[in-house]
Amino acid sequence: MSFVSPSDLEDPEETIRLLQEELAETNREVVALTLELEKRVEQRTAELAAANKELEAFSYSISHDLRAPLRHIDGFAQLLRERFGEQLPPQAKGLVDKVCNSAQHLGRLIDDLLNFSRLSRQPVNKRPVKTTSLVQQVFEELQSEREGRQVDIRVGDLPDCRGDVTLLKQVFFNLIANAFKFTRKRDLAIVDVGYYQEPKELVFFVSDNGAGFDMAYANKLFGVFQRLHSTDQFEGTGVGLSIVQRIIHRHGGRIWAKAEVNKGATFYFTLPN
Repeated sequence: MSFVSPSDLEDPEETIRLLQEELAETNREVVALTLELEKRVEQRTAELAAANKELEAFSYSISHDLRAPLRHIDGFAQLLRERFGEQLPPQAKGLVDKVCNSAQHLGRLIDDLLNFSRLSRQPVNKRPVKTTSLVQQVFEELQSEREGRQVDIRVGDLPDCRGDVTLLKQVFFNLIANAFKFTRKRDLAIVDVGYYQEPKELVFFVSDNGAGFDMAYANKLFGVFQRLHSTDQFEGTGVGLSIVQRIIHRHGGRIWAKAEVNKGATFYFTLPN
């Protein structure tokens, strides 16, 4: 691109002509860049559509092609235990139990993986949400987790927010269920749900006094199938926090955690104010 020099200003007509040429050249460059950008957008859109189709095919395959043999494995193992359990030696009974437990665990993994993949396609229907009422519903649904235990539940006066009520309920459900799970070995479990206000966002948190974790491994928390505790210590598939993170990101928020081994954990997430 050329520019008008001081000497060109001595001749107004020449100056106007040069400015017109520069303007025309600039317009041509803008048009070329716009066309290139549109071409790239179309290409990326086509790639995204193809990826979504592949994901749908993958989900269908998992849902149908893997579930059937899993049901057969679990069903035949259950049948073996029911019909011939008395004839089996203790070691064989233990092996049959392991087959059943493994098949059921894999079934839960498939369910969680499908739920995780659906979040990419599920629309986010934002509307006003009564947060306190939502959290109370979650505690009612998790009532069985409190039976026979000493649990101190603390829920602050939570503000209303805006988001997809079904997805946000899943967020609170997963985080509160984790709090119940990881405080199971405490004589007195404490589960605290609260918030604080930032200039442009609401920050909600779910805190507990449970097993906690080493912050050196915090970067693994939200990865699919990533676990910081063995299944012998605490059950689970390692997908719940990945689902929470995806939901929060789709709402335009952030999520992180702070913890200390054997001193509990606090999970924070934000929603636009």
